[in-house]
Amino acid sequence: MILNHNLPVGRRRCCCISAGSTLCTEPWREQENTAAQGQVHFYPPESYNTTTNMANRGPSYGLSREVQSKIDKKYDPELEERLVKWIIAQCGPGVKEPEKDKTGFQQWLKDGCVLCELINSLHGANKPIKAIKTSSMAFKQMEQISMFLKAAESYGVIKTDMFQTVDLYESKDLAAVQRTLLALGSLAVTKNDGNYKGDPNWFPKKSQENKRDFSEDQLNEGRNVIGLQMGTNRGASQAGMTGYGRPRQIINPNP
Repeated sequence: MILNHNLPVGRRRCCCISAGSTLCTEPWREQENTAAQGQVHFYPPESYNTTTNMANRGPSYGLSREVQSKIDKKYDPELEERLVKWIIAQCGPGVKEPEKDKTGFQQWLKDGCVLCELINSLHGANKPIKAIKTSSMAFKQMEQISMFLKAAESYGVIKTDMFQTVDLYESKDLAAVQRTLLALGSLAVTKNDGNYKGDPNWFPKKSQENKRDFSEDQLNEGRNVIGLQMGTNRGASQAGMTGYGRPRQIINPNP
């Protein structure tokens, strides 16, 4: 397994089976591979860069694999198609359409640029994110994802609908990313402030409060009415019922 090799040129970490322990006799190297005490030492290529490879996760096993499989099954390809249509309509033609699969959707949003453009487009001229920069550096990309999440929360998306940065960047839970975008779209449709672009039927409207104002006289009259939850003696009668005791005599013994 290749660990951290983001070191100066000519000083890369040894990747032998004993690397990092006292058994490795050559923890650092100058230029060429060597063999010491019968153990072969090897190093990653010069072009290897942990900045672009730090988010590559190995396979999961056991319980972790089972949990990850359940999370992955929650991903909705139909919702992905609807979200892509909305984001392109909302952000304009400058945003290119991604590949139609889960990986393409993740790579499309991974650097945070599309997400920042999306949240800015919902604010009109008062944009919450002033500078959006394309970068290949991992921490810059995750920083832009965090800025989107902060702006989305200020827009009105509740915390329980928000995904975590690693859910998107490391593809931990893309279904959570879909839920956040769905909540954001529903909120934009509900606000109806003119900044939403696209088909309003793509997202369900959130329920809105319907306040009612009653006068003091109406409230006093309501106190004089006995609610049905307290019980009522109306509507029930004993018509057609016979009391307990001797049964009805069908045959008259004394004609």
